Amino acid sequence: MSPGIRSISNPKLSLNLLTKGEIRQLHSATLEVIESVGVRFPLPEALNLLEDHGARVNRDTMVAQIPGDIIETYIAKAPPNYTLAAVNPDLDLQLDGNHSYLGTDGCGVEIIDIFSGERRRSTKQDVSDVARVADFLDEIAFHWVPLSAQDCPPESRALHELEAIWSVSEKHVQTETILGERQMQAAIEMAAILAGGKEALRKKPVLSIMQCSVSPLAHDGGSLEAGLIAAEAGLPVGFMTMASCASTGPATLAGNLVVGNAEVISALALMQMAYPGCPVYYAAAQTAMDLMTGAYTGGGPEDFLFGAATNLLADFYNVPLSMGAFATGAKEPDWQAAVDNSFSSFMAVSTLSDMLLGAGLLHGSRIFSYEMLLMDAEIWSILHAMFKGIDVNQESLALDVIREVGPGGTFLTQRHTLEHMGHLWLPTLMDRRPYSVWEEKRDGVREWALARARQILSEEPSEPLDPELKNEFLKIIEIVEQG
Repeated sequence: MSPGIRSISNPKLSLNLLTKGEIRQLHSATLEVIESVGVRFPLPEALNLLEDHGARVNRDTMVAQIPGDIIETYIAKAPPNYTLAAVNPDLDLQLDGNHSYLGTDGCGVEIIDIFSGERRRSTKQDVSDVARVADFLDEIAFHWVPLSAQDCPPESRALHELEAIWSVSEKHVQTETILGERQMQAAIEMAAILAGGKEALRKKPVLSIMQCSVSPLAHDGGSLEAGLIAAEAGLPVGFMTMASCASTGPATLAGNLVVGNAEVISALALMQMAYPGCPVYYAAAQTAMDLMTGAYTGGGPEDFLFGAATNLLADFYNVPLSMGAFATGAKEPDWQAAVDNSFSSFMAVSTLSDMLLGAGLLHGSRIFSYEMLLMDAEIWSILHAMFKGIDVNQESLALDVIREVGPGGTFLTQRHTLEHMGHLWLPTLMDRRPYSVWEEKRDGVREWALARARQILSEEPSEPLDPELKNEFLKIIEIVEQG
């Protein structure tokens, strides 16, 4: 179990990417699109809600055109801050606009096997194993369901994934794989068991829900249904746009932001129409189409800019943000992965994005790698140190010790050094050995990261989940599977 959570809070570094006027331009353009073009809501309940609140609804196309003032009215009802609860209260996450947290990412369908090194389909055991390693790292503040439990039935797969994580971890869980009423109701039952009942769950949401929009300008019916049910139960609900420049969004970055923004805020407004004051969050993982192949990139300057810009939009609407950051398009933990994940996380933290996702994933969120997970944690630890900035005060100026040491002396023996040297950043994976030592051993970060992950998994797993609760989970899952 990790000793705590390493968040980035109240950073001294900041980034000014968009002016207030430009943010308002993006907002105005978004409202124009929602009202004049509309957004598709393929769920009768959603269309009824929207129509009852003043939207123009076309039942044939399932497109709703929502006046801008209505969007603004209902977005304003969303709470600006709240807590993502953990089973262990010491691991709760405050979404207050002053912290950035790192989580794993979801929907990976393959994994680089930790022992054989072979790429294979992911299983429920992999979900559990990844959660154990992520739980050990204090850089990882919460779990997104990292992999698909493909050896479990599709109708209950998302529930098996939750059970696999809650069986080994006490950190908050955010899932993006629950669709439709049946699975969501079952997930709420499981979460309520952990929290101590459904009313307790409202005060202690140990589970938050992510749903994806369907770019351009559409939603999925099952996602809307699940989102509304979760919002009714008091679980934080977010909608993620993945609009891609030149394919599912305009080729221009501003145009792509407008399309994605329309998808997200139209869904958040719907949640507030149904359950005013329910906790919601903005979510985004926008990118640019690869111009050579048409594929999703998972890296590049457009992604990095989107990472910063979407948080500015979320701040404008005064709601938290969960965003894709680390899920590089690289095929292995290499130079490309380091560039992608360093730039994307730096840009996101520079605007103090609340939740960053993607640790451990390769090939645009398709393949999980234990080496990448630990290397991403190292990147986060660097950011944690950088964003503290430089303290300037009487103690840190160190004038007394400078006078005492004087020209040609050493600071090694000074009490001031002993008191402050522990605040200097110390790597766990980066290679600072003498060249001669490296030349002799010829090992490095990937070997060390893999060895560390293997060591964690070789130890007896902690079992924070009471066996009786685990049995209750499995009974709920069995009922879903029996139909």
